[in-house]
Formats: sequence, C-alpha cells, structure tokens
Amino acid sequence: MPSSLAERIVFDLDDTLYLERDFAISGFRAVGAAMQARHGAEGFAAHCTAEFRDGRRGDIFDRALTRFNLDRAEQVTALVAIYRDHAPEISLCPDAARWFDRHGGGFGLITDGPERMQRNKIAALGLDGRIGLVIPTGQWPAGFGKPNPRAFELAQAAAGGPCVYVADNAAKDFVTPNRMGWLTVQLLRPERIHPCTAPDPLHEARARIADLDQLDAVIAAAA
Repeated sequence: MPSSLAERIVFDLDDTLYLERDFAISGFRAVGAAMQARHGAEGFAAHCTAEFRDGRRGDIFDRALTRFNLDRAEQVTALVAIYRDHAPEISLCPDAARWFDRHGGGFGLITDGPERMQRNKIAALGLDGRIGLVIPTGQWPAGFGKPNPRAFELAQAAAGGPCVYVADNAAKDFVTPNRMGWLTVQLLRPERIHPCTAPDPLHEARARIADLDQLDAVIAAAA
C-alpha cells in the first residue's frame, strides 16, 4: 500500500501526459484516409486540421462534409466513430517521459472520455505497464465523469488515503479531490486545448506547474 504522497500520484491524461491536439490531428488523418478511400475526398484531413487549428470545435466534420459536397446526415456519426476508435499516433510529452523514466511509473490515472478511445490512447502511450490503477470514467454511465467523486473515491480506497492529482482543467478536475483532502496540482501546458480556468476558488488547484519536471519539488514541499 502506498505510504507517501509521491507514491500516491494520480494523473489526468489529456493535455497532462500528452497533447490532446496530437490525438485530434491523428484522428483527422484516420478519417481523411477513410474519406479518400470511400469518396476520393483528397484533402479531407488537411481541411479538418486547419479548422481545428483555427479554433473550431464541435462541428468540424459537418463543415468538412459540406465543403466536399458529401451527405452529412449519413456520415457524421460514422466519422466520429472512426475518430474515436482509431489507433492514435501520439507520444508522451518529453517532461512526462522523463518523469516516468525517473520514477518507473505512477500510482493511478483518472480520465474522462469514451472508454475505448481513452484506452487506445493509454496503449499508444505505453502506459499500460507503467500506471497501476487506470480509471476511465467512460466505463460507467453518463454522469460519472469528473467532478463526480466515484473515480476519486476508488483511487483513494486503493491508496489507503488522500492522493496527489495532477491534471490541467480547473473547471472540473480539482474541486472534488480538494474536498477530499488531496494535493491538487494544475499542469498548464502552453499548447493545451482548453483554457483551464477555475470558475471559483473551490475549483482551483493547490499548486501550479509548467511541466512535470517541477512536480517532485511541489510534492516534497507539501509532505
């Protein structure tokens, strides 16, 4: 059973251990390959990527199908499935790779999103054997994603006490572990997708870092 804060580190996944934009671009490539094969729609992936880089969210596939004069009604659901289920071409951020190389692994991981999609990311990043407790909240019905306490309670029970949660999005990541007495650490990568701002003080992390090279010092100071 873990005994110190350092042994109880629980990570978020997206924009914490890797860049979520890289998954999006990888997904657009997979969708583009399918659209090229099915419809000869050359440049579909590049169009989606350009929309994404311009800040478009939510309706990228609808707009791309309109741009290529393809039927939206029948294809958006299929494209979302390709995007979510593809084997992603992603890698750990360099500081995350250094952290795992130094420590060998982490205690846990709590991540939102469809379970299969998140597990595909975990496998692509080589984290299956480096993190002991993986909790994708998508394995449960809607409503159990963060900030619902279910995942945090499971991690705390496994650890035998409060943990450290390292994540990025103060809108949902920290309010529950704060209430449970965890050390919460917000990792603010410049390339993150979401603004990650806290709506009120209860949602704010107890510490902020720019990369995981700073994590050990934060934990040592809190011990």
